[in-house]
Amino acid sequence: MVEETPWQQALRYANRANPYPFYEELRKTPVARQPDGTYVVSTYREIVALLHDPRVSSDPKKCPAPGAARTQGSGEPAAEPIRQVLTEPNIIISDPPEHDRDRRAMMPHFVGPPPAPRWISDLEPEIRRIVGGLLDAMQGKSRIDAVDAFAYPLPVTVICKVLGVPLEDEPRFHRWIETALDALDFGPEAASEEIQSRQAEGRQAVQEFGRFAAELLDGYARQPGPGMLSALMNADGQDARMSKGVLASNALLLIFAGHETTVNLIAHSVLTLLRHPDALEQLRRRPELIVPGVEELLRFESSVQFWHTRSALEDIDIAGTTIPKGAPIFLVYGSANRDPERFTHPDTLDLERRDNQHLGFSQGIHFCFGAPLARLEVQVAVGEFVRRVRGPRLVEDPPPYRHNQIFRGPRHVLVDIDGISA
Repeated sequence: MVEETPWQQALRYANRANPYPFYEELRKTPVARQPDGTYVVSTYREIVALLHDPRVSSDPKKCPAPGAARTQGSGEPAAEPIRQVLTEPNIIISDPPEHDRDRRAMMPHFVGPPPAPRWISDLEPEIRRIVGGLLDAMQGKSRIDAVDAFAYPLPVTVICKVLGVPLEDEPRFHRWIETALDALDFGPEAASEEIQSRQAEGRQAVQEFGRFAAELLDGYARQPGPGMLSALMNADGQDARMSKGVLASNALLLIFAGHETTVNLIAHSVLTLLRHPDALEQLRRRPELIVPGVEELLRFESSVQFWHTRSALEDIDIAGTTIPKGAPIFLVYGSANRDPERFTHPDTLDLERRDNQHLGFSQGIHFCFGAPLARLEVQVAVGEFVRRVRGPRLVEDPPPYRHNQIFRGPRHVLVDIDGISA
């Protein structure tokens, strides 16, 4: 039996709750070729260099076909690329100039057009209202699920408002997203009959999700409404318009990314603070630490553990290794954010950490443009949770985790509480 690499071990579901010992081993070889021909990059300096390197593509169409990247004589296929799920490009899986054009068209509608530069920050009262209502609903309960009752409802409600997606459609697209995420597996368990079945279900879910997005856009074409998707569908000017297929693909990305990563961040923030009662008490005494505290929580438990659609457009020499032209590249943000060469005592939670340039939102041209909204949501949610929830205690540690390896997060976080303050 062939011994598994640290990366393969990190990807096993049994290690989902704590991949960090395997990341520590992985960092001993900053750029490590895997049996399937993928190059896994795990150290901060090298990941940042590649994020800013124009020789690295984000377009999965430029990766080898499945099975093209193999160890000599291994027979183990490369991980299934995302192009089998999404047929049209979006801004996270495209390169300049298409990426730059589409991102330019989308940015004003999300971060605020020139007439409304404070559009995101002006959402704070609404976010506080939603958070307050979620906490009020916990009154009289002695046990809560911090995921289902708190971490999930806030960001999904906010992103529906921002995009103009009817909130009553949430149960449908939530089911599709969960099914699609469960279908992605890049580890040694991917060849199992169970995962193969999930992949078939995942492809079907994405197709249904795509039809939903297309119907929503068609509706806004007939009758414009509130939100970003209607604005994009009815944009004027050649540079502001995208094809319907590309817009639908970006709509899927925005609906999904606009809440999924924030759900995981809120859930992990609650989980981490309950594991570190000194930090919880520090934040309770000094609520102003919520701003640097959220940055530290982003570093400590990255919502996006790695990204998988990068590839080399030409040979790249880095950290004593040559990544050959066409090779798939995985950038492991979760490992980089615990790199001791970049962060002092990286496995220690420090809410006052200085020089905290984590990769929780990536870097370079694909830096998450939803970062301001996510930061605001998490600052309000975690700050109010710490302020209002009395005597929170973890019921199960570690909690059960979702299957997905990229968007790593707990499925449930059960918490016993003594009550909810006003």
